[in-house]
Amino acid sequence: MKIGSPKELFAGEARVAMTPDSAQQLQKLGYDCLIETGAGLAAGFTDDAYRGAGVTVVDNAATLWDEADIIAKVRPPETAEAERLKAGKTLISFFYPAQNKELLEFCRDKDANVIAMDMVPRISRAQKMDALSSMANIAGYRAVIEAGNNFGRFFTGQITAAGKVPPAKVLVVGAGDAGLAAIGTATSLGAITYAFDVRPEVAGQIESMGAEFVYLDFKGQQQDGAATGGYAAPSSPEFREAQ
Repeated sequence: MKIGSPKELFAGEARVAMTPDSAQQLQKLGYDCLIETGAGLAAGFTDDAYRGAGVTVVDNAATLWDEADIIAKVRPPETAEAERLKAGKTLISFFYPAQNKELLEFCRDKDANVIAMDMVPRISRAQKMDALSSMANIAGYRAVIEAGNNFGRFFTGQITAAGKVPPAKVLVVGAGDAGLAAIGTATSLGAITYAFDVRPEVAGQIESMGAEFVYLDFKGQQQDGAATGGYAAPSSPEFREAQ
């Protein structure tokens, strides 16, 4: 069975679904691996690196979609990519089926299989496949680095011969995977960090990372926005307005 990864078509997308390292792991399991030429360049992987890992580099996307039994990519497929799906083939990618109902129906009509990586349940058994949390962790870290780059001075406080510079104050809204990564990064850079979440039970996690949990004064009590699986439940319009 062949697993292939095409070049991402979304503008500015640097990620690639298959690396030379992961390709070697797949080959140990008995799969043949294909990659579209140039697919890994933006992520720092050359075609020669893939060839060195035993991956077959194909000249174009059409050939890859035709030859591969399983297509692994990062972004949901563009319309042109979905049209290349054939009956019995399997697509593995972020898909967001609730937001892409027409695309999902299109793939079903083609009798293709779709595995949406964004729908992996947040349970211990599936932790290794939880790509969404991994990407959220990177996004939270990157958000603070970008904020620091645009802030204009150090996040940490300093006492110099020229005077005292107070530390920056950072507010992180939401304490999911991205939020916790942002809190950890801001705190490690020396900022005074505050965080808010609709789930009061995450206050302990926030405080354990050196940040202060911000309670919202909403009709005398904090609304509990917790849902199952570690996710937040939809909040009322009044609560969102107060927030």
